[in-house]
Amino acid sequence: MDLPRTDAPAAGPLGRAYESPDVRALLAEQHGSHREVPRARQVFVNRNLRMDRIEAVGFDMDYTLAIYHLRQLETLAFQMTLARMIAVMGYPPALGALHYDPEFVIRGLVVDKLHGNIFKMDRHNHVGRCYHGRRELPFDELKRLYREEKIHLSLPRFAWIDTLFALPEACLFALVIELLEGLGQTVDYARLYDDIREAIDTVHRDGTLKAEVKKELPRYLVKDAELGPALHKLRSGGKKLFVLTNSLWDYTDAVMSYVLDGVLPEYPSWRNYFDAVITGAAKPAFFAERRPLYEVGPGGELGAEPASLERGRFYQGGDLPTLERLLGIGGDRILYVGDHIYGDILRSKKSSLWRTCMIVQELEDELAWLERNQTSLAELSRLEDLRVRVEDELSVHRAALNVLDRRIERDEPSPEERERLEQERRRDKAEMEALRRAQRDANARIEELQQGVEGGFNRYWGLTFKEGNENSRFGEQIEDYACLYTSRVSNFVFYSPMQYFRSPRAAMPHERAAPARISPWGDEHGAPVAGDRPSKASKASR
Repeated sequence: MDLPRTDAPAAGPLGRAYESPDVRALLAEQHGSHREVPRARQVFVNRNLRMDRIEAVGFDMDYTLAIYHLRQLETLAFQMTLARMIAVMGYPPALGALHYDPEFVIRGLVVDKLHGNIFKMDRHNHVGRCYHGRRELPFDELKRLYREEKIHLSLPRFAWIDTLFALPEACLFALVIELLEGLGQTVDYARLYDDIREAIDTVHRDGTLKAEVKKELPRYLVKDAELGPALHKLRSGGKKLFVLTNSLWDYTDAVMSYVLDGVLPEYPSWRNYFDAVITGAAKPAFFAERRPLYEVGPGGELGAEPASLERGRFYQGGDLPTLERLLGIGGDRILYVGDHIYGDILRSKKSSLWRTCMIVQELEDELAWLERNQTSLAELSRLEDLRVRVEDELSVHRAALNVLDRRIERDEPSPEERERLEQERRRDKAEMEALRRAQRDANARIEELQQGVEGGFNRYWGLTFKEGNENSRFGEQIEDYACLYTSRVSNFVFYSPMQYFRSPRAAMPHERAAPARISPWGDEHGAPVAGDRPSKASKASR
């Protein structure tokens, strides 16, 4: 059936109001700077989300509401972990000379505890680059280890570096291997990683690291002036707000007081922003297990299980059904904002109908780098398109030469016809040689540009969200499990609390190649069901 004509008004109740001069004038008006959101501060959309249907918004604290100065905090965790390994676990004092290298570690890496390697994968679980210590593995060795058998990341052999908290342990693993093997020692890689994991868990669990942070909050925490206004905007839109954090009440109070107290006159205390504050949540167990919820007393003592949630009070523990019952809100009417792909996003998505927004602090640096390199990226795109056309033309010429060769060798043409065919063959060969030179030079320039863009951002691992021409495994998990993602909570200040966040419509290759796309923007649909769109990459995180 043919599509309706577009050069005549539609019949019936539907008309052309979208083409009226009044509407065009309204759309042309400038309504303030909020319409021009800086790219690094935008909210990006994987699945449509209507904020007017969201009744409660929950937040993790660390790296979500509270943004840290990454290098300072990671260096502190690195140094405290190293000191414990030397003092308590018997590692040689020579390790004390090691220094944290923040460039060497990014989110989305995988530690191989069998071979002592760290590698990065694309969305197909294909290993793109790999280091032993800080020595990059030659391609032949990488291929032997990771390209000749299927990698199952669910095995205990592998550890997935999916949180900012985990970056110091990955760096320490590589540096200790580099140092000890440089001294001629044999390293038990699995034991080393487990010792690092135990040491860093201990300094987090026993409160020693957080005690140091509390001594110098301005050194470790970013004060985001737009965070208070963003939360106020959500509250003004009728949303209930709650905090759901694994940190305990005393650390939560210290951090949030520094970040939010006195930012807006309407909220003298940070607790005035939130309808409930749940600490010690033990995520991801909060989403999968049944645990009691307790009131927290003024001195941190645990009280009775509450019959309701009160603003200004602390609670500890609990589980998802209890929180939904006490809030009086559940399912896809709740948006949860966190930074941990497994503990905050993937686990909540698999266990509930909550909508999800992931905070990815790295976005701002990566987007800034890409914007500074727009000229190189444009040239790269042009050359990749040209390369495809050159390869197609080479295929056409090869086929034409095969036909000419058969006619000359098998058909016994007349001398005049043979001379004409030989001239045509010489011309085609010359054109093929020109195309091959173009292909060779284009390939060399493409490789140069790719190395410049990726290596310029991070000389070890390239871009966080890409591995070669594919999305990285980390990027793929964000796409699979986060309805929204953005660089910081305060980015919501640029949007209406009734915003309709629309995702670009998914398109198959045959649609992308069409002269016009079918509905480039997705339309309204229900929230994805729990556990929707599991990728083979993400199954390893279960």
